[in-house]
Amino acid sequence: MAALLSSVPVTVVETRVDPADAVLFPEEAAVVANAVAKRRDEFTTVRHCARTALARIGVPPAPILPGQRGAPRWPDGVVGSMTHCAGYRAAVVARAAEVASLGIDAEPAEPLRDPDVLKLVADDTERAALKALGVSHPGTPWDRLLFSAKESVYKTWFPLTGRWLGFEEARVELVPDGTFRARLLVAGPVVEGVELKVFSGQWAVRDGIAATAIVLPFTAGPAAPPGT
Repeated sequence: MAALLSSVPVTVVETRVDPADAVLFPEEAAVVANAVAKRRDEFTTVRHCARTALARIGVPPAPILPGQRGAPRWPDGVVGSMTHCAGYRAAVVARAAEVASLGIDAEPAEPLRDPDVLKLVADDTERAALKALGVSHPGTPWDRLLFSAKESVYKTWFPLTGRWLGFEEARVELVPDGTFRARLLVAGPVVEGVELKVFSGQWAVRDGIAATAIVLPFTAGPAAPPGT
């Protein structure tokens, strides 16, 4: 994930293990008090990553609780995103004055196991493009990357709109050069007075992980944090 985001004003912390010194605030622990151990480990470690990243931009540790639709509630003046899958956890944060929104996702670098998932995630245009990519660039889990890209799209979209975005409401085009474009098929969020109809992102497959990321930096100079 760090390699994907090296050129934008964000801070990334990622790990392949669940460190013994990762702890939760009492409010966070209450959220996963009845969860299985795997879920508690994921929840704890990804917040450990997030607090480490926040410390690097000068933000003191604080609870990061699930908010509306499970989206993390970040400290004032901060935007961020978290992701976890088997053997990987990561968090990305940025100052809200520099970045409007961001979204990251990580998945196992293997094809989707259930063909019905692809039918749910991709439309006819996307499935045809995946088939062509599989022929021209075999060995890459294109269907999994499409799923991941749509997760990153939603994580970027929701903080800007507060609204649900269905898989069918964004069409993703994956490019073999490690980039992708997501065209919104509904009215897009307005950033700096402009309605965004396309999110541009990056993808990578490395060390058994398929990762995608979108960052929407401000282009017209520093912006006031939300709510000011």
